[in-house]
Amino acid sequence: MTDDRHIDDELPADGLPGLAEDTDEETEEAGLYEHFAITADRGQSPLRLDKFLVAHMERCSRNRIQAAADSGNILVNDRPAKSNYKVKPLDRIRLVMPWPKAEYEIVAEDIPLDIRYEDDDLLLVDKAAGMVVHPGVGNHCGTLVNALTFHLRNLPMFREGNTRAGLVHRIDKNTSGLLVVAKNEEAHARLARQFFDHSIQRRYVALVWGNFDEDEGTITGNIGRSPHDRQKMYVFADGEQGKHAVTHWRVLRRYGYVTLVECRLETGRTHQIRVHMAWQGHPLFNDERYGGDRILRGTTFAKYRQFVENCFAAMPRHALHARLLGFVHPRTGENVLFETELPDDFRALLERWDNYVAAGKVETDD
Repeated sequence: MTDDRHIDDELPADGLPGLAEDTDEETEEAGLYEHFAITADRGQSPLRLDKFLVAHMERCSRNRIQAAADSGNILVNDRPAKSNYKVKPLDRIRLVMPWPKAEYEIVAEDIPLDIRYEDDDLLLVDKAAGMVVHPGVGNHCGTLVNALTFHLRNLPMFREGNTRAGLVHRIDKNTSGLLVVAKNEEAHARLARQFFDHSIQRRYVALVWGNFDEDEGTITGNIGRSPHDRQKMYVFADGEQGKHAVTHWRVLRRYGYVTLVECRLETGRTHQIRVHMAWQGHPLFNDERYGGDRILRGTTFAKYRQFVENCFAAMPRHALHARLLGFVHPRTGENVLFETELPDDFRALLERWDNYVAAGKVETDD
């Protein structure tokens, strides 16, 4: 048997192709990456694909293989195959994932976590801005996964060195707020299915440049990697490229030059809120990547410029917070809802704008 075992521990428990994409992590979306490959013997007798792979892949359960097959991540002779496919002589079997194989070991790190809820199946963590969710290029340590690997080190899912252990969705490095983490494979599969089906409630608070004519609205536009800058996402207005994306928004507070909005995600694409808002002419305040880190509305007075610079210093990141997360509990079936308050830097930023407006310094509703 030809056995080029590129064995990896990153087969997701839910079998879905990657994590829900409400994220700004630096990820490559150009294609699929091979994580395991094997060619069946010339004398291979007919055998179910899942049983065949359990026998040839280390540390990978039959349930995880079945889930991966159901989502099209297992190819036989370059075609997706289900778990009941009967392996035949010289079949070429490959496991592919939308992320490259990890080239480093996950080290458990005793990093403090703000855990808002925890039971036997899951936990809710309020991620601080500045923390990367999982290891990647340039971020091999100090991530949420490193911290979770330490905190949950006695659980099977977190002993295997999986770079995405327990994760069913992500938020970007400089976004603060709530993340749900599964503590076992059953919970992982059931939560991931809800994200895949877009049945999860996700609400964010954002401060964006400019004012709105309406009090609420919806942004629909396919999102994909920018053809001009691989570090940015892009809205393809023609609808022929990218992935379908829908963001619902409503005004929470108007400051004239900037507006506080709540965003409800119907889908979860990479950079979705940031790129949708920028596309509509309302980049997030201090969003360096999408042009929000310069003065886009307001006066030309030096005092105003200094005020905005002071605001940038008060919140030296884009103004986005994952405030609310609701889902069906994977074990009890109960609808649960979790909320978190704005972090200190976001509150300090809004206080500055409250004072600025109260002082009558906003000259126009823009």
